[in-house]
Amino acid sequence: MHFPSRWLRTGVVLGIAGVLCLADTARRAQRVPARAHPEVQIQGMVSDQPPGEAAMAGGHWERVGQGHIPMPQGVPAAHASALVTLPTTHPSALLAFWFAGDRESAPNVQIAMSALDRKSGTWSVPRMVVDRWDVAAQLGFGVRRLGNPVAWLDGQGQVHLFVVATGLGGWAAGRVVHLQHTAASTEAPWAWKAVAVLPLSWLWNTSYLVRTAPLPLSDGGMVLPAYFELGRKYPVALRLDAQGGLWDVAPVSSRGHLLQPALLAMGERDWLALMRDGGPGGRIRLARTRDGGEQWADAGDLPLDNPDASVATLTAGGQHLLVYNPQKSGRNRLRMASSVDGTRWSDLVDLENGPPGREYSYPAMAMVDGQLWVSYTDQRQSIAWQRFAWVPQALAASSKGSP
Repeated sequence: MHFPSRWLRTGVVLGIAGVLCLADTARRAQRVPARAHPEVQIQGMVSDQPPGEAAMAGGHWERVGQGHIPMPQGVPAAHASALVTLPTTHPSALLAFWFAGDRESAPNVQIAMSALDRKSGTWSVPRMVVDRWDVAAQLGFGVRRLGNPVAWLDGQGQVHLFVVATGLGGWAAGRVVHLQHTAASTEAPWAWKAVAVLPLSWLWNTSYLVRTAPLPLSDGGMVLPAYFELGRKYPVALRLDAQGGLWDVAPVSSRGHLLQPALLAMGERDWLALMRDGGPGGRIRLARTRDGGEQWADAGDLPLDNPDASVATLTAGGQHLLVYNPQKSGRNRLRMASSVDGTRWSDLVDLENGPPGREYSYPAMAMVDGQLWVSYTDQRQSIAWQRFAWVPQALAASSKGSP
């Protein structure tokens, strides 16, 4: 009997998914680090962040600017931005990355980048800095799609990129590619070289993806949130050393429908993961570690609606910030909230509140020279940004009282 080719492809994918899930579940259940895990501490607060917890108890974030990052000419679609703050001595204050092309998963999708000039406060002309043909040539295997860039500034001031590269099978067959910045020339000051695929799976390292920002550590390394997506979904925390080498992979949740964890540090070794729910629940899910990521445990759900959408987190001073879509369906609203303990959240501002059918999604956050920057997808057509300044309570009161 002859079966249509699509049936055959579906059967192969499902068979691989079943085998991979069983094997990976067994591996996670018996996980033993290959070498001694280094002492883990969260990187200290940097000098350009707002005042500490006591000072931030009185005041508010005030929106002082908004706009769109320039798009490459003739490119109609954009999604999944990432931000990374550069050292204060660098002429660029902030880098933004996103993937752009005809549409998500189109063959011509590349990773785009724009830099925020520190003096003028303007975004540079965007460049396509990573394409699938270069990645394929450098790593020696075919790449069909690129997406979900994540940027990291290491302890030596070197910028790293982690990008999802897929082959046959779409996002579920994604691999995490590690790229490093190379100063090619004055014409191409931000060039990138693919150095490795993170060794995460026995099946050609497939079915692991990244999306959210890393958590920097005091030893120069970091924790990179990631997730598995083939047949079932679950989040993991990747421990990388100061050069971007993989130390360990730790499961974050035992639930099989969570993805895209966003990390918050409550203390040096006490961290939270806020996760997108790929199931029907419509809430932000929570997991916690109290030993620096060695062991994670599910910690219930936040009382915050979320329509199976990516969230962004950031700690500024003693205040934890969250940007998310605050509804059970649709992505036409985008909100920023704050918390002091990571579990009880207060609304700060609606970044967007559009009619049904509009989309504002996949946020990212960064602190730059004492101000908060938020970027996000706008209609899958461009990357929008908003900028906020911290206004102390005394200053706000005096401003209200002035004529």
